[in-house]
Amino acid sequence: MTIWQRQILSSFLTFFLFAIVLSGFTFVAFPLDTWADLWNRRVMDLPYGLLIITISTISGLLVGIVQGWTWRRRFHAVDHQLDELVRGNPVTNEESDIYEMKEIENKIAQIEDKFAKQAKLAQRLSTERAEEREKSLQEVVVQERNRLARELHDSVSQQLFAASMMMSAINDVNPPEDGTVRKQMQMVEKMIHQSQLEMRALLLHLRPAALNNKTLSEGAEELLYELTQKVPMDIEWTVESLEVDKGIEDQLFRILQESVSNTLRHAKANTLTVMLIERDGNIILRVVDDGIGFVVEDKKTSSYGLQTMQERAFEVGGTLKIVSLKEEGTRLEVKIPYRKDGGETQ
Repeated sequence: MTIWQRQILSSFLTFFLFAIVLSGFTFVAFPLDTWADLWNRRVMDLPYGLLIITISTISGLLVGIVQGWTWRRRFHAVDHQLDELVRGNPVTNEESDIYEMKEIENKIAQIEDKFAKQAKLAQRLSTERAEEREKSLQEVVVQERNRLARELHDSVSQQLFAASMMMSAINDVNPPEDGTVRKQMQMVEKMIHQSQLEMRALLLHLRPAALNNKTLSEGAEELLYELTQKVPMDIEWTVESLEVDKGIEDQLFRILQESVSNTLRHAKANTLTVMLIERDGNIILRVVDDGIGFVVEDKKTSSYGLQTMQERAFEVGGTLKIVSLKEEGTRLEVKIPYRKDGGETQ
């Protein structure tokens, strides 16, 4: 039975109930001789029987209209809940006093809970797949960087070293008599020497940035010691044994790599001093060279390397300060506040 059929039936039942009640009340309160008296007696210039029918009809219509409006409002609430559920919005259940409506609301709540669980599962699976793809991509990138670094070291780097040795021997042992040619040969030697520095800086960039299960202190000392074997530069360092979070270790090591690479490529320095210490609850990384220097304000906007180092320092809550003077060198300092859990200084 549809809702309209139910309302029509309810209206008819109300009509008959009112007609019977009013008729019975009339016969009890005002005994009539025959049924015809219901039409002979008049009330407000209307036959009393017609008045009973009119009142019963109006009562039936009113009952039907009220019930229809009530059910329409309840179904509208259910429709609104379903519409919110389709849109993915949280559903607000209204407390109903009708058993059937309570059952419908409970079913809607169960569907909402099921959709929420399915959404969480889909999001988790999507995140896991993205992490797996990123991990695989990172492994491929690291392997390719290692391969390129090995090939460049075994081929181009060795050839540059041999060319540098040959040019140095020519200029020292048997220099050309022509002054112009001699200057050109010396210039070629310097160009090869600068190319060697560029190559070493490139190899430094290609090396994996991760510490490979080493502490920050161990990785920094290994990097600097390796540079002393390959770079004609006086390198000194003071590296304390530090125990810091992995994220801070990784970012500081990358900043150290980037700063040393910039020194090799651009500074034309003779000495390089590195300090990695902990003082007053701060981890301090300081890199100082005696190179040609640069204008810091000009480089900050145009140098991708400086911007990257600054972003890495900010990412772990630290600051990056660079001081550089023309022909007097450059000083880079990273300061990161660090405390152990519980507020105790590291």
